[in-house]
Amino acid sequence: MTASSSSSASPAPLVVYIDGVGLLGPGIAHWEEGRRQLAGLAPARPQKTVLPAPAALPPAERRRAGATVKLALAIGQGALQAAGLEAAQVPSVFASSGGDGLNCHEMCVALASPDKFISPTRFHNSVHNAASGYWGIATGSMATSSVLCAYDGSFAAGLLEAVAQAVVDGVPVLLLAYDTDYPEPLRSARPVPDTFGVALVLSPQRSARSLARCTLHGDACLTGDPADQLVDPVLEPLRRSIPAARSLPLLRAVATQQAGRVVLDYLDGLRLALDIAPCA
Repeated sequence: MTASSSSSASPAPLVVYIDGVGLLGPGIAHWEEGRRQLAGLAPARPQKTVLPAPAALPPAERRRAGATVKLALAIGQGALQAAGLEAAQVPSVFASSGGDGLNCHEMCVALASPDKFISPTRFHNSVHNAASGYWGIATGSMATSSVLCAYDGSFAAGLLEAVAQAVVDGVPVLLLAYDTDYPEPLRSARPVPDTFGVALVLSPQRSARSLARCTLHGDACLTGDPADQLVDPVLEPLRRSIPAARSLPLLRAVATQQAGRVVLDYLDGLRLALDIAPCA
């Protein structure tokens, strides 16, 4: 009998470049402000998130826009502007753990009322792809748009999806991850304290605007190692309490221009690991 053995080659690593960042959250009005806080150049401020008006929308849609729409437009436009790209040509991946918390609250209030009437505006803002739809209206984008949810692991799931699309299709992809807070009594069951969003332009090729190179090594990108934490007493509670803020260790690596391994919270008992290196 002749013994034979076979070995499967390890899958090629997935490599993308971060060409633009959009950021909005508590005490953070934009990426430059967040970059300075994450790099220890400015103190983090425990202030309520301020959402800008969605000026890119037509007046009728602007009046109907909820928190997730305002947040997604702000971070997405910030990331694309930094990358020097037009939204109409860039595929997008939207990721959120629960959509618009206030809208969900108001719908529950309506359903608990005697007439149980839900306005059409509340209803269409309740669907998980609402922000993606408004993004298309605001930017005129006809590029593909994926919308996903993985509860508290939504940022990592969105990152995996966006990286895979960028590598396979060979084009830049815009990732938008965002969460909003819930009023009581929902907050007791889902204690998300504030609104937070991050957008990343991920490109398969390095450009003059590239900030960092991200590498995911096949099956090794999923690990049981503990997630990276932040030493900042203001930013670390955000990372722990807002699902989209699980992105903060990755953003810290970009902000500090340090090379190394970053481990992000993903699913229960499973984290996402990637290597990051500065492009400066």
